[in-house]
Amino acid sequence: MTVSKKNSAAFRPSSVLRASLFTLVSLSLAGCTDRLATGSVASDDYRARHPIVLGERPVTINLTPGAKLDEVSKRRLAEFGAAAREEGSGRAEILVPVGAMNEAQARAALTEIRAALQESGVSTINLGSYPAPSPRAQAPLRITYRALRAAVAHRCGHWPADLASGSTLEGWENQSYWNYGCAQQQMLAAQVDDPRDLEAQRASTPTDIRLRNRVFEKVRQGSDPSTTWTTPNPAITTLGSK
Repeated sequence: MTVSKKNSAAFRPSSVLRASLFTLVSLSLAGCTDRLATGSVASDDYRARHPIVLGERPVTINLTPGAKLDEVSKRRLAEFGAAAREEGSGRAEILVPVGAMNEAQARAALTEIRAALQESGVSTINLGSYPAPSPRAQAPLRITYRALRAAVAHRCGHWPADLASGSTLEGWENQSYWNYGCAQQQMLAAQVDDPRDLEAQRASTPTDIRLRNRVFEKVRQGSDPSTTWTTPNPAITTLGSK
């Protein structure tokens, strides 16, 4: 039995049908492949996004003197001078308000202020000035020294991307948002006593040789090396006891 050419041509798929089948197969295979990420991947560590850096920053107190320095101002100067000696380089600067209503009183108090700072350990004191905001203002004397401080390299509260955008897939990644951890880093930098502790640990202090030898001697004798306090402290009493 022979098949005519006219009937056999009816069973051949057309070029449009072949193209459609090829497209469907390609799409199905593409869904099974892994998506490859191109470009760099940002770090998800908040310490890398919000690093704590060290730098010199001014520490300032404002002092509005009268005819003479009172006791409160003297105590503030003594504390400020001690901090300038320990945290800074022992240098301080005094700025006089030029054009203020109390400019004459401020200049008259300079000798007493310099003496109080030098007594507290400040070695070098520089004198400068700044323009008063108003001729009727009681502008203060500004006393400043520079000290090493720790802080985050940028300000917190920046939101470069939406947390969960509804129109795009931006923010849908399984990563913390950009501002995450910035406030914690900022508070840690503000609370640290010595900013140099963030860079390296401190050197250990010398051990107590006499105490260590006493413990070793008790161990050699077979005695308990722990410390027992046999003298009670009468100043410490139980709450509610008489």
